[in-house]
Amino acid sequence: MLDPSDIYEVEPQVAARLAELSAHLPDGGPVLLHAIRGFVDAGSAGQIAAEHIREELDAVRLATFDVDQLLDYRSRRPLMTFDSTTWSDYSEPELVLDLVTDADGVPFLLLHGVEPDVQWERFAAAVRQLVERFDVPLTIGVHGIPMGVPHTRPMTATAHATRPELVADHRSWFGTVQVPASVGALLEYRLGESGHDAMGFAVHVPHYLAQSPFPLASQTALQDVQRSTGLNLRIDALAPAVREATEEIDRQVEASAEVAAVVHALEEQYDSFARSIGRTSLLAETAEIPTADELGEEFERFLASQGGDGPGL
Repeated sequence: MLDPSDIYEVEPQVAARLAELSAHLPDGGPVLLHAIRGFVDAGSAGQIAAEHIREELDAVRLATFDVDQLLDYRSRRPLMTFDSTTWSDYSEPELVLDLVTDADGVPFLLLHGVEPDVQWERFAAAVRQLVERFDVPLTIGVHGIPMGVPHTRPMTATAHATRPELVADHRSWFGTVQVPASVGALLEYRLGESGHDAMGFAVHVPHYLAQSPFPLASQTALQDVQRSTGLNLRIDALAPAVREATEEIDRQVEASAEVAAVVHALEEQYDSFARSIGRTSLLAETAEIPTADELGEEFERFLASQGGDGPGL
C-alpha cells in the first residue's frame, strides 16, 4: 500500500486549535461523524445531515483529501456550467474533514464529500491515522437505505457497531445478509479490526422516496447521533424542511386513491410487524400485499402522470 498520509493534508493551525479544545474533553478527543456520498444514501439522509451541520454550526477545514488520486472522473463526471461563450463554473468534487463546534461549544469532526472510487484501503488507513492522531474515541456514520415502510409511521434505523455494547439499546432488524460494500462500511470494519470504536445508523427510508430529499430521515439519523454522543446538533432547525416535505408527500398521496391504497398496504405491513414478537425482518408474514417492486412501480406510474411546480416524491 502507498503511504496513506500522502493523500491528505492537515491544516496545522486548526489542528493546534483542536488540541486545545480536546484538553477539556472527557474522552481526550472529539467524536468523528462521517456522511460520505456514495453507493446508497436513500432520501439523501447523510448528505442533508452533513449540510445541516455545516449550515447551523461553526465549522473550519481541518484536513483535505487529494480527490485526484481517489476518483474516477469518467464514471462520475463533475458538473460544469457553460455560459453563452465561456465555461463559467466547475463543481469541484471534495472529500474533507472539518472541525465543528456543537451548540454547546463541544468540538467534533465531520468527514464529508464524495466516496472514493479507488484506493479504499489506503483511504481507510488514512482516516485511521487521523483518528489516532486526534484521539477520536468514537467514529459514527450516517446514511439512508430504501425499505418497504410507509412515511406515515415512526422512522426506524439499523444500528451497527464494532462492539455489540455500542448498539445494545437498538433493535436488530436483520439477520445475516450480504450487500455491496461502501467505503463507510469498510472504514467501520477496519477501525474495529484495529481496536477503535465505530458505529453507524442506516435510516429506513420509504423506498418510494429513496430518490428524493427526505429531511425526516436526516433528522432521525442526527437524533440517534445525539443520543449516542451527547452532542447538541440543533436538530430543531430541520423542522421546517421536515414539515414542508411531509406536507408535499401527503398532498401527492391524497391526490390519488390508488396511491393512498398503496400507502395503506404498507401501513398494514408495518403495523403487523410492530405487533409481532421476535421477527428479524420488516416484512410481515400475515397479509397478502403487493411486493416492494410492485409498490414502487405503482408510485412511479402515478408520479409520472403528475404535473405542477411542487417537488416530486
